Amino acid sequence: MTAESVTTSQPSPAAPTPPTVRASLSPSRAADFKTCPLLYRFRSIDRLPERTTIEQARGTLVHAVLERLFDLPATGRTPEAAGDLVAPQWDRLVTEQPELAGIFDGAEPAGPVEFLRSAAGLLQGYFAVEDPTRLEPAERESLISAVVDEELLIRGYLDRLDVAPDGALRVVDYKTGGAPREAFEARALFQLKFYALVLWRTRGVVPRVLRLLYLRDAEVLDYTPDADELVRFERTVVALWRAIEQATARQDFRPRPSRLCDWCSHQALCPSFGGTPPPFPVAAASADPLRDSRSTPVTPGADE
Repeated sequence: MTAESVTTSQPSPAAPTPPTVRASLSPSRAADFKTCPLLYRFRSIDRLPERTTIEQARGTLVHAVLERLFDLPATGRTPEAAGDLVAPQWDRLVTEQPELAGIFDGAEPAGPVEFLRSAAGLLQGYFAVEDPTRLEPAERESLISAVVDEELLIRGYLDRLDVAPDGALRVVDYKTGGAPREAFEARALFQLKFYALVLWRTRGVVPRVLRLLYLRDAEVLDYTPDADELVRFERTVVALWRAIEQATARQDFRPRPSRLCDWCSHQALCPSFGGTPPPFPVAAASADPLRDSRSTPVTPGADE
């Protein structure tokens, strides 16, 4: 009698079910809601246009120059080389975003010249706090994202990510405005904690340093998060999104007046200034949940 071989087939392990993402949130839009729920509505639901200010354009230009600076060989990353990048990068930005050419409407004839000069001055502030010849960033202007609470996609653009030989991470964010007073420091760190949470959830590493470089004042602010803090921060982000969902369902986004109102583009529509918001968009409830705020990502530096 011949024995027949018997093969016992084992079922393949089931692949993990991918999360069902229902919504997305960026640090800029989360900060909008924390600052003023009505501002969040104007930007993320009504999608009202906002004219780019000279300060925002300057921030975008400086970010572009610093990104390109690291394309040069280490020995070539000098203040003079950065200055030489200012005008070409501005020409590129205007070609890609023609609306930027209008920021000087009504300005003095020397407006564009002074604009480029002021951007070059901010770059001098950068060289006062860092030596780029000693750095090789792992990532620049990169989009990172993670799903939290099984259904919320959080994402944002890193200005720069440095990785040490031992794997330690340093998140670097360039700020072209002045260093904030303590009352406004938390807003800037909120953005970096957002990035730290994404990196921890996707790479399993808590960044060792979150660094803010304030170029105008040539100041550095370093912060060291830990895992417990990021767990608490994740709960805060999820709670914030649930509050946004509730406000959307109720069509109830109330203004929260503060000193930041002085820089708001929508005072004419704000009840705090005697205005009336537009009718709530009918399509808001059925909008694409992954389309966070504007139809295009926020330009680096534009939220400063």
